[in-house]
Amino acid sequence: MAHHKPTLAAARDDSSSTPVTARFLEIIADDLVATDELFRQELRSDVPFIDEAGEYIFAGGGKRVRPALLLLSARLLGHMGEEPVTYAAVVELIHTATLIHDDIIDHAALRRSQPTVNHLWGNSRTVLLGDWLYTTAMQMALRHDNLEVVRALCSATSRMTEGELMALERLGRTDLTVDEYFAIIDRKTAHLFSAACTIPSLIRPADADGGAALTEYGEKLGVCFQLVDDLLDFTAREAELGKPVLSDLKEGKLTLPLILLLPRLDPKRRRAIELVLEDGDFRRTSREEILELVNSAGTIEEVSLLASDYAREARAALSRFPASGAREALESAPDFVLRRRS
Repeated sequence: MAHHKPTLAAARDDSSSTPVTARFLEIIADDLVATDELFRQELRSDVPFIDEAGEYIFAGGGKRVRPALLLLSARLLGHMGEEPVTYAAVVELIHTATLIHDDIIDHAALRRSQPTVNHLWGNSRTVLLGDWLYTTAMQMALRHDNLEVVRALCSATSRMTEGELMALERLGRTDLTVDEYFAIIDRKTAHLFSAACTIPSLIRPADADGGAALTEYGEKLGVCFQLVDDLLDFTAREAELGKPVLSDLKEGKLTLPLILLLPRLDPKRRRAIELVLEDGDFRRTSREEILELVNSAGTIEEVSLLASDYAREARAALSRFPASGAREALESAPDFVLRRRS
């Protein structure tokens, strides 16, 4: 997948100020309720720990962006009913398993302002819970006897795992390139977005042409989502993020605003960032110093403009579809992503 280099020439998104969330979710509100009910049901188990942790996970909430995209893509292609709802719950289970494993790897103590599962129950049980969620998701996906869907889900899950491994191999490194960064986020984020949007085209009768367009839409939107996620680590308040600002840097992860910044710094200011990576903390360099460096260099604005580029390209991928409520909702999803604060 080719990527644009950051450019200040891109125009900012200037779409309607009407609340995006309502436009994005209203058309599939009933299906989202059914998805949530199924998601909660599948978190139940006669193993007490799984049952307790599952209820805790469900109560923690979430934006349900990926299930919403799947349901909207299904509606766009004329598919409604039980099968899309099942796949939407499957995608959310896979996403949840990924978050659980990510929190273990990152030694995270907070997610959405609540203690993480690993913080409450320890890594040993939590990693097995993540494994259980992945297996449960695949068992659910088999209910409708569509192996092409299962293949798509397995591929996305494998790619996410590859992305995590690539990120771990580069943890703490200051020589991470823009190309390497995009290779990681393609796998870690964009592939599950892409799968969520593509899977409805595999529901019988399959729609290969529609699937190709939705694959592109999901990939572009997934990259946009990750760019915004990385920006929020610098621009959102802790109360919005549900975790401390600059958590990525503290965990040894260089995201695009810093990757663009580092080559522009003199050795002394570059050393300030290296100290955080070495310490895994802000003992010798403060958060305020890092934020000042990023803001003064303008890389926040560059990444924001790049995210807007990807949002526009996602919308453009929908041009082959006739006008409909589902298409309009999918076209508004990039606005939701660009404006989110958590």
